[in-house]
Amino acid sequence: MKRLIDTLRQEHVLAPHQYRALLTTRNPSDVEYLMEQAREVAQQQFGKGIFLRGLIELSNVCRNDCLYCGIRCSNCHVTRYTLTREQVLACCEQGYAIGFRTFVIQGGEWGEERSRWIADLISEIRHGWPDCAITLSLGEHPRETYALWREAGADRYLLRHEAHNSRLYSLLHPAGMAIRSRLQCLEWLKELGYQVGAGIMVGAPYQSMRNIVEDIEYLIGFHPHMIGIGPFIPQHDTPFARFPAGSIDLTTRLYAILRLALPQALIPSTTAIATLAPDGRRRGILAGANVVMPNLSPEGNRKQYALYDNKAALGGESAQGIKVLENDLATIGYHIDWSRGDSPDI
Repeated sequence: MKRLIDTLRQEHVLAPHQYRALLTTRNPSDVEYLMEQAREVAQQQFGKGIFLRGLIELSNVCRNDCLYCGIRCSNCHVTRYTLTREQVLACCEQGYAIGFRTFVIQGGEWGEERSRWIADLISEIRHGWPDCAITLSLGEHPRETYALWREAGADRYLLRHEAHNSRLYSLLHPAGMAIRSRLQCLEWLKELGYQVGAGIMVGAPYQSMRNIVEDIEYLIGFHPHMIGIGPFIPQHDTPFARFPAGSIDLTTRLYAILRLALPQALIPSTTAIATLAPDGRRRGILAGANVVMPNLSPEGNRKQYALYDNKAALGGESAQGIKVLENDLATIGYHIDWSRGDSPDI
């Protein structure tokens, strides 16, 4: 097994059955060796600094009805909100004063009638904080919309593909959504010069180990700048409310495998992994992750952006808890890197 890990580190690719072996081994020494190698590679590329992204949750209004998501359009128990332009700019001002140099504008997927409003907002952020990176995570849109936002000043785009397998994708999403559309959007984003992020939920309903291996192979082939992976966590107002949460162990193995395969990728230790366990964020970093995304959103709106139950949005997961985060990172020998944190692979 250690020879497999060494091969992955050196050649950045394995056969499908070899990924499966790494994902399923029960030998603790093999798992620890995998984590050690991933840490070494991450530190070679980025040192022991962890990049920050200031997360601004723009709106929980969404036109989609994804079966796993708490802000799905058919959920009538959600109090809907959309931040005003002034609220978003206030979040940026606060974040910049703290030291953030990347803002992530995340929200439900809107119709194209609001694309110009978003473009104007991006332009204002770009004008107000020209040394900062602007990341968007706003779902699927036509190529011309992505081009408009890129021209307005957006640098990065996060669009998790969720499941490369078309059957699994269809089990997680309503009729009318298809993986081919999601993959086309990712290709457009790359063509337009965005730093692009893709990724999956680990332990999603109906997901098999074979599906996860397919996703590893897709990510290695697509070669994203960012990889967003977190465990599935059920939300009580969705059809998947009674499904079990995903595994932190499997999630961190994926971090490590993808760190060895894509050494220069930006890999967040996600809020979802921190939600499942108090040490989840640390475990992600010790598996090769190098990004965290504290929440800059107005505190009154954070509970309304309920993608899944019990989402961590306070303490080290909030912009107000930077000291908590610094102390948490120090316990494992890491520190905050206050730069924009671009991938060297651009």
